[in-house]
Amino acid sequence: MNNKAVLYLRLSKEDRNKVNKGDDSESIINQRIMLSDYAMRHNFQVVKIYSDDDESGLYEDRPGFSQMMQDAERGLFDIIIAKSQSRFTRNLEHSEKYLHHKLPLWGVRFIGVVDGVDTMDENNKMTRQVKGLTNEWYCETLSKNVRSVFLSKMNQGKFVGSSCPYGYMRDSEDHNHLIIDEYAANIVRKIFRLYLEGNGKAHIASILSSENILIPSLYKTRVLQQNYYNSKLKDTTKTWCYQTIHTILNNQTYLGKMVQHKDIKISYKDKKKRRLPKEQWIIVDNTHEPIIDQEIFDRVQAIQKIKRKSVNTEYSDNIFAGILFCADCKHAMNRAYAKENKKGSIGYICKIYKTMGKKHCPSHMIKNEELEEAVLSSIKNEARKILTEDDISDLDKVQKIDSREQFYKKQIQIVDAELEKYQKFKKRAFTGYMEEMITPQEYRSYVAEYEEEISKLERQKEEILTKLADENSLQNQHDEWVEAFKDYINIEKLTRDVVIELIEKIEVHEDGGLDIYYRFRNPFQVAN
Repeated sequence: MNNKAVLYLRLSKEDRNKVNKGDDSESIINQRIMLSDYAMRHNFQVVKIYSDDDESGLYEDRPGFSQMMQDAERGLFDIIIAKSQSRFTRNLEHSEKYLHHKLPLWGVRFIGVVDGVDTMDENNKMTRQVKGLTNEWYCETLSKNVRSVFLSKMNQGKFVGSSCPYGYMRDSEDHNHLIIDEYAANIVRKIFRLYLEGNGKAHIASILSSENILIPSLYKTRVLQQNYYNSKLKDTTKTWCYQTIHTILNNQTYLGKMVQHKDIKISYKDKKKRRLPKEQWIIVDNTHEPIIDQEIFDRVQAIQKIKRKSVNTEYSDNIFAGILFCADCKHAMNRAYAKENKKGSIGYICKIYKTMGKKHCPSHMIKNEELEEAVLSSIKNEARKILTEDDISDLDKVQKIDSREQFYKKQIQIVDAELEKYQKFKKRAFTGYMEEMITPQEYRSYVAEYEEEISKLERQKEEILTKLADENSLQNQHDEWVEAFKDYINIEKLTRDVVIELIEKIEVHEDGGLDIYYRFRNPFQVAN
């Protein structure tokens, strides 16, 4: 009789809650003891143990389960032993698929120790089907109850997500309340500042990656939740990208608002989600401390809107698209063309005057040369004013240096925590090898992987220490905002990037006078 058996262990979130309340009967360790004892008493040879921790029985893409099914199809064992059918699956469809079709086809027997399920017993089939239906009803009812509770909490402004937005962490005294994670929050502020200084989203991503700043997902898994590390994460996913920056710049959570219910699951049996229209989102104000103030957030939204408009503008040389308005009617200024040359723009004219006449708005017209000359001169003057303000004093420079030093010291702490974690991984691998939980080949593979990561982290730490040493010299430090404007003192030619970076809007008066509203009246200051 074939007796090569494997054990399947599974622990879900619901089970973990039971364990925390003192009932540890569902724990992975106790499941393993129970199933090993059962196999020994029935003279089954246990050849492998598969385990899924914190995984729902509704889905078949569980890592341990998936690997077990692949090995079953390859004929590597004859029997699967689990605590119960519900440990194996809670999905009626999957119960039929595997227990009554695939496993018999592969010649594999399934045994549920506690509930008496045994696929070798033909009289047991109806019991298995009833249990499958009961398990599914349980999951459906549980899903409805959980959804109802979550919606109630969302409407109260309580955070119910599984992962906090980057820049925040859970309050230890109230897990439904967010508190600021200062290190990550400073990165968020830096992203907003870099964007307001004229850097594009892709360029900001490149800057953060070059400084070895962990992307949000890695920061959360490696620093905030160090027990959850995905060693299969590809190197290409370890760099910041355009979409991450875009998401952060448009996240209202940083205003102190709780924004939830943006997606809903299509079915409780499926992990797929459907995006909801914005009017169905649940947004509650003043639920936590903001990282970005409303003025800064609005300025970023305005720049994004202008940049989107400039991409769609009819002529790529229209450097004032989206920011030029009539001072009287407040409508946009349209491009004006010479009658004999419809293709060439000679300047700008009020849209209302052009379409509806003087009765609705006086003639507001300005030529290209006049507009560019006036704006160019104004930028030079404003640059000189900024360079002579008191906020670029040596004291402020020292404060910025101190902030940078704290930033690098925090990065060193993160790297040290990573190093300590991998040293622990090596010890756990050795323990697993000694207890015969992993094979010698697996042990060597794990150790090689951990040592490679340790080597990378040690090199990264050396780079950070070098940067930290450079911060000790006050003479080598410069105020970034001031540095940006030094080039504008003697600027000779306007570009779209310069105009968008510096100017919020321009209003044209009937006599050709201009009101220029600058973005840098109150520079956005944040520690690097």
